[in-house]
Amino acid sequence: MEVRSEIASYLAITAGNKKIILFDGVCNLCNSAVQFIIKHDNKDVFRFVALQSDLGKEICTYIGVDQTKIGSIILYHQGIAYYYKSSAAIEIANELAGIYSLISIFKIFPEKLRNYIYDYIAGNRYKWYGKKESCMIPTPELKTKFL
Repeated sequence: MEVRSEIASYLAITAGNKKIILFDGVCNLCNSAVQFIIKHDNKDVFRFVALQSDLGKEICTYIGVDQTKIGSIILYHQGIAYYYKSSAAIEIANELAGIYSLISIFKIFPEKLRNYIYDYIAGNRYKWYGKKESCMIPTPELKTKFL
């Protein structure tokens, strides 16, 4: 119980009201997606945490998510909701500047179908895009975007 309140307090202080994207820190596709999101996050909505980091693991435990079953992305809005797989991607796109919010049109498809496609891509991401030996280290300019 005490650990849960410590995580909640830590996130409230470090992330404020920002939405937290938990991503696969060793996946090249995921790292490219994070760079894309940062570039198009004109409203400064997001903060990022690698799933493999201690904080990433603690957040997953805190919100009751088994990160080994999710795949490669979780969107967490503190105390409100969390999304994973295709739903996370759609919710993230909704917050981005420009035409990217049109991706929400994919909500017309059943989540099960969207997640099937998502799982296929996620299951092949290392083979198609490669994998890093360790998690990405943000540049000094981007450090404020990472928890």
